[in-house]
Amino acid sequence: MRRNRRPWGSWIVAAAVGLAAELCAAPIVRAEPAATADAQAFFERLWPAAQARGISRGLFERAAAGFVPDPDVVELALLQPEHSKPVGTYVSDVVSQQRIDSGRQLAAVHAALLEAIEAAYGVDRHILLAIWGIESRYGAQMGSRGVIRSLATLAMMDARRSELWRRELIAALRLVQEGAVAPDRFVGSWAGAGGHMQFMPTTYATRAVDFDRDGRRDVWGSVADALASAANYLKASGWAAGVRWGQEVALPADFDFAWSAPGRAQSLREWRAAGVRTISGRDELPPGQPLRLLLPAGAGGPAFLVTGNFRALLRYNQSTAYALSVGHLADRIAGGAALAASWPADDKPLSRAQRQELQGLLATRGLDTGGIDGVIGDRTRDAIRATQRGLNLAEDGHPSAQLLERLRDSAAP
Repeated sequence: MRRNRRPWGSWIVAAAVGLAAELCAAPIVRAEPAATADAQAFFERLWPAAQARGISRGLFERAAAGFVPDPDVVELALLQPEHSKPVGTYVSDVVSQQRIDSGRQLAAVHAALLEAIEAAYGVDRHILLAIWGIESRYGAQMGSRGVIRSLATLAMMDARRSELWRRELIAALRLVQEGAVAPDRFVGSWAGAGGHMQFMPTTYATRAVDFDRDGRRDVWGSVADALASAANYLKASGWAAGVRWGQEVALPADFDFAWSAPGRAQSLREWRAAGVRTISGRDELPPGQPLRLLLPAGAGGPAFLVTGNFRALLRYNQSTAYALSVGHLADRIAGGAALAASWPADDKPLSRAQRQELQGLLATRGLDTGGIDGVIGDRTRDAIRATQRGLNLAEDGHPSAQLLERLRDSAAP
């Protein structure tokens, strides 16, 4: 990233992973660009909330002085690769040979540390290495934008989630006031996430740990603190020790894809009875726990059975492509094989406008999509499955370009 030298340019850090889920879940809704006077008015409106959280007036005024919104931040928010790329492209790009090789090398370098973190939190070391590699390329790319400037820009210009960004902005100011991070190191991503594992400020407050026992919770300069903090977050998100995130599976030719719907998890024995088999030939999933079928690219792409630990990964970043990439990269770092099934070449992600159009066409059929907002949630997927059933298509709930075309054609006069 390009280093920003504007007034808050050196203040950006971020500290807490889990919020990435909420940040990525909904598309940004921009307010009109603000003039300098508007920016100062924004800070004055923010002051009562900041004061209530113990922020000093002097620190607050230094932060507000000369603030100009960063226009690049809003544009970057619209280009998140886990939502704008086909899932297969995203996974293939992220799970690169370079990340695999570096992860294996670092597994050896930090073996003792990783063993200690596993013992303390029960989180697989390879999962932590995978998150580290994806979030910051193992610490090489932790972000260079001022955290406070980024968060203030989003709080002003993202009308849909302004309250969320205000909370993060005030939390970031508290980090500076409490000395948790030096202003010249407070840099991170466009969303205000920073450090080795890209923590948001509010998550830092609740989940960061001082694992190296030097008296500071340093997720920027201490690999031990950063990895252990991520492990602490995953444990709090429901990570179960000794359980895999999932496995790639092969489906029988006559498989009923309606079983991929949420709420239709089954035990491993039940999946076996339905003809589902693991690609490796080894069942490494817990036999007594409910396993959900995951079809990230629909019926034409790879299939996975996933455990509750996959949900914990989604708490880190609520993107199926992201969570799948973490799990697969972890497996590759541990010596596992590449995915056996190919990604469909024609699986193109729908734009927000296209997703809204799809929801509108489903609604004209009397189906409940939960709103025409471009967010493909469970109700929209249920509506897609109902439509696929009527069209004699595989009921995978996947919002494909092909389905959109079918609905357009059927709606045409």
